[in-house]
Amino acid sequence: MSAHAQADVSRALAAGALQGGGAFTERCHAQLREAVPGSRPFLTTSCTDALEMATLIIGLNPGDEVVMPSWTFSSTANAVALRGAVPVFVDIREDTLNIDPVQAAAAVTPRTRALVCVHYAGVGCDMDTLVGLCRDRNITLIEDAAQAFGATWNGAPLGGFGDFGAFSFHASKNVSCGEGGALHVNRADLVQRADLVWHKGTDRSRFDRGEVQRYEWCALGSSFTPSEATAALLSAQLAEAAAINRARRCAWAYYAELLEGAGSTAHLRLPHIPVEAGHNGHIFAIRTLDQDACERTLEAFRSHGIDARTHYRPLHSSPAGRHYGRSRGRLPVTDAVTGTLIRLPLDAAITRTEQEYVVEILLGASRSADRRARASAQGSSRA
Repeated sequence: MSAHAQADVSRALAAGALQGGGAFTERCHAQLREAVPGSRPFLTTSCTDALEMATLIIGLNPGDEVVMPSWTFSSTANAVALRGAVPVFVDIREDTLNIDPVQAAAAVTPRTRALVCVHYAGVGCDMDTLVGLCRDRNITLIEDAAQAFGATWNGAPLGGFGDFGAFSFHASKNVSCGEGGALHVNRADLVQRADLVWHKGTDRSRFDRGEVQRYEWCALGSSFTPSEATAALLSAQLAEAAAINRARRCAWAYYAELLEGAGSTAHLRLPHIPVEAGHNGHIFAIRTLDQDACERTLEAFRSHGIDARTHYRPLHSSPAGRHYGRSRGRLPVTDAVTGTLIRLPLDAAITRTEQEYVVEILLGASRSADRRARASAQGSSRA
């Protein structure tokens, strides 16, 4: 924790009123409005809460359908299933691992209320196509921007394209307060309802402004607001967000330089960034030739004390996904990614020496896997 963050948290504690909605919450809201101009942010305890808040605002009902990629965290689908609605899983693009707009369009039915796009690894989805699709089909667009704070599409911030943008400030994210999130409401006609939902379904804001003598329960809502101590920590991190993202992008670029310079593309697939996308360096994910190569590479990392990992199991093939949701057709890209993806260690403090060591181990393991694959193919051909 930086000295600035420690000082802010100490001030919040000294103030005594630790419930949410105070001065540090408002400071975060101001910083978030600056990050996504024209948006109305609501601080939450997690991105999970932000997504659940969005489904409450639009009044998602049992039997409604929401299209989303299978390649995402469970929270994306939980927010839908908790309302009795059906997550409809579609495949992702081979290059970015983001939702495939063609597959998303094909999954829309008369029951579809919304589409959730997930900006995987802080790389923007094809927002031009998705915004047009949702406008033409009259469905809500929710950006799951959990990994994408500070990232852009055609120079505009992610989280500001859809009707809603949901961010995460979990400990695993670039900007973090341990546990935290925010929902950005990008439609003026939904702000008042969002305020009711955020205040546990009450018109507490009107009471605070002196417009009514007592507040009352007006709609479904829940407890989404983090404490002032959490908001104080987040505010300090938001002030450093640009520097954090810059450092991570530099580390991301150095991985790319090392791997491309080593000619690794023959046996590894490197991440792809569309020209329209300004990423935030959240994840540097490589893909191996096959699942065996992935497992052997992960074992090589473990044996050298390197914390490199794969990622989540797709929702469509998980127990809850099969129970609460359904897939639209086959999802071959998603199925392939789950057995071949590895995230390399990356944060704002990683050194070039550390990165060089990671790449050294990675290249040794991947070349060994490539030799085994060729030897196996030659053996098969002789047989």
